[in-house]
Amino acid sequence: MYTNVVILGLIFGIGKVLSFLVINVKSEIGPLKKVLLHRPGAELLNLTPDTLEELLFDDIPYLTVAMREHDNFAEILRQSGAEVVYLEDLVAETLANPEIRNQFLIQFIREAELTSEKDHWLLLDYFSQIRDPKELVLKTMQGVKRNELAPSGGIQSLSDYMSHRSAFVCNPMPNLYFTRDAFACIGNGVSLNRMRYLTRRRETIYGEYIFRYNPQFAGMVDVYYSRYDPFCIEGGDILNLNAQILAIGVSQRTSPEAIETLAKNIFSHENTSISQILAFDIPNNRAMMHLDTVFTQVDYDKFTVYNGLSKVLRVYKITSGASSGELKISEVNQSLENILASALNRDSVTLIPCGGHDRIVGEREQWNDGSNTLCVSPGTVIVYQRNEVTNGILREHGLNVLELSGSELSRGRGGPRCMSMPIYRDDI
Repeated sequence: MYTNVVILGLIFGIGKVLSFLVINVKSEIGPLKKVLLHRPGAELLNLTPDTLEELLFDDIPYLTVAMREHDNFAEILRQSGAEVVYLEDLVAETLANPEIRNQFLIQFIREAELTSEKDHWLLLDYFSQIRDPKELVLKTMQGVKRNELAPSGGIQSLSDYMSHRSAFVCNPMPNLYFTRDAFACIGNGVSLNRMRYLTRRRETIYGEYIFRYNPQFAGMVDVYYSRYDPFCIEGGDILNLNAQILAIGVSQRTSPEAIETLAKNIFSHENTSISQILAFDIPNNRAMMHLDTVFTQVDYDKFTVYNGLSKVLRVYKITSGASSGELKISEVNQSLENILASALNRDSVTLIPCGGHDRIVGEREQWNDGSNTLCVSPGTVIVYQRNEVTNGILREHGLNVLELSGSELSRGRGGPRCMSMPIYRDDI
């Protein structure tokens, strides 16, 4: 079927037909067919106790075990019928073009916030000597220490004397295995996000180059938000409820101004079917950094939620205004169950509380991403094995629960949904 779509597009010049081939995410539960991951790498080895806060980690994962857990995650996805593609591989394919590679390096170094012009040229020279595209990509992710850039003549300036020889000239990006955040697939397009914290902003360069230059995507993907926009938004706050309605969290990482910008862009775009956005105002703290840490869909009419969320939640409905570029915004004064049932055109929905109704269990398992489930098909979800109470409750509600050992992966404060970016789901 896909081949026929491509042929029709070529014959009739319908370029946008191809966008339906490369990206299609119009729900949170449609059978997952293609998903983007990043296998944790040496960037985790470059975490230190002194840099944990700056790099948004609470602890240092044991890389060997984290990689094994992540490989198991990928295998579960494959066995569930999804094609697994890796961020590092797609970027490497993109940088096989020498012109694109040079452009990427200049941009990457410019955004690395280097403190001196000398470091700029040293880093450019260092990267330029790495000929293998994938090795280059992995090194940009891992970070570069100052002693790797030592001038041939040794110490040559005061800054060389004063700099700690193991300090990073270019910081590592250990959050990259949470591929959900840097960009988000919406319908047949993508939001290239502006990350809240400076340490994560370079992550979105990879998505920019994939969707702009990679042969699999170039010219076939509509962009609804730019990483150069001034307001912060992250993919963990974006949930596709159906082809017409998008849910977005107003959170620690996503601002209301960004949601308004995204809404205007989507409503004015000719290739989107989205006509409504529901903005969920959630508590602003690290434990609930994104909407998907407290709220995910697991079946046609079932959601996992952090217990007590509905007591502090405010929801706003956003639609297109009377004239172009205007928005109509109103608070929705209904229960969370009724809001979701209405959005999904269901008589009712079931909210499954993380940890059940035990406050202590709920807080513990929510911290360990008990609500951050990844639905691979209606009623089948991938979860962390460690959240035993929540997983048992999911099974009691008839769900097929696929458990993933995540003792090390979970140290980064993200679950199966955070670690995956669906590129293609079958429509339901």
